[in-house]
Amino acid sequence: MNKLLRTFNLHFGEESREKVMEDVKANISFKGANLWVLACAIVIASVGLNVNSTAVIIGAMLISPLMGPIVGAEFSLGTYDFDLLKKSAKNLGGGSHFGQSFCVFSLFFIKSFQRGSI
Repeated sequence: MNKLLRTFNLHFGEESREKVMEDVKANISFKGANLWVLACAIVIASVGLNVNSTAVIIGAMLISPLMGPIVGAEFSLGTYDFDLLKKSAKNLGGGSHFGQSFCVFSLFFIKSFQRGSI
């Protein structure tokens, strides 16, 4: 019976709250590699839209680093940490703005390249 209770123990393998908070805070900001991964995800999503492939678009969503600020916002609401919520919202807005700007630029570049004006 004791072995059965240990098997279904929800606290087994649980990380400390400080470790989880540290990991969430580390994945919120858009610096360095996160911007490049976001740009690559946008290119992959654009290709998926061009070839009408749902699987490619979902794959681009899976590699997108926008999930970090979303998880940070959810975690901050669950722990009533409103400073973390402000930081998450700021980074989510900045990442979304960068993503949309990069998408407009890359599509303009691709369309002008297809017309032969470059």
